[in-house]
Amino acid sequence: MGEMARKKFRNEWKFVCAEDELKLLYERLGAILVIDEHAGENGKYLIRSLYFDDYEDRCMRDNEAGVGNRFKWRIRYYDGGPSKYIHLEWKQKRDGRTHKEMCALTERECMCLIRGEVGSVMWGTKEKLLKRFCAEMMLKKYEPKVIIDYERVAFTEPVLNIRVTLDMNISAGYDFEKFLIGGYQCFPLQEKKRHVLEVKFDEVLPGYVRNIVTASRLTQTSFSKYGLGRKKLEEVLR
Repeated sequence: MGEMARKKFRNEWKFVCAEDELKLLYERLGAILVIDEHAGENGKYLIRSLYFDDYEDRCMRDNEAGVGNRFKWRIRYYDGGPSKYIHLEWKQKRDGRTHKEMCALTERECMCLIRGEVGSVMWGTKEKLLKRFCAEMMLKKYEPKVIIDYERVAFTEPVLNIRVTLDMNISAGYDFEKFLIGGYQCFPLQEKKRHVLEVKFDEVLPGYVRNIVTASRLTQTSFSKYGLGRKKLEEVLR
């Protein structure tokens, strides 16, 4: 049995859309799909992700080169509220499809990873993914590179495992010590009123969802929040 069969890979389509297109998509998707249960009263929630890279900047270089089989390490949490569900993610991309593994992190473990204090985390956890990342940090000197913030509206179809997200106000920051508390300076990644639509599904996207996306005449893109965030920081910090 090959790796593709052992792991569950999902399709992930991305599109950049304007403000008026976003509003139209919101109305049409809301008529056939369900708003994510984790959303706030306005249907949105905040996502904060901290991306790591090694001493060779392998993740960034593979991203720029469009390598077919590549991966990213990141820490992510939602909403920025007092009770956070923080998790470590390893996301692999292969031939346009993605596979993700994750595990929970405590705030102490998160800050230790940010500060490079890996030993106590590695020997104090039973999470295999976290142990693996700690080993990678020690061997390849992974360190924080960029924080990516954005607001998300997510629609789901639980039976078919479809997820359609509208990501708005995407920005990059670099004050890693404030990752868990916010209040750091952020730099927008796109022109004002430009947003990102992502469509995630397992094997086949039903026609009633596909038709909404294709009717908008959006152009599919390889939009990378991590790659654009790194470039934005290089621009503003040079």
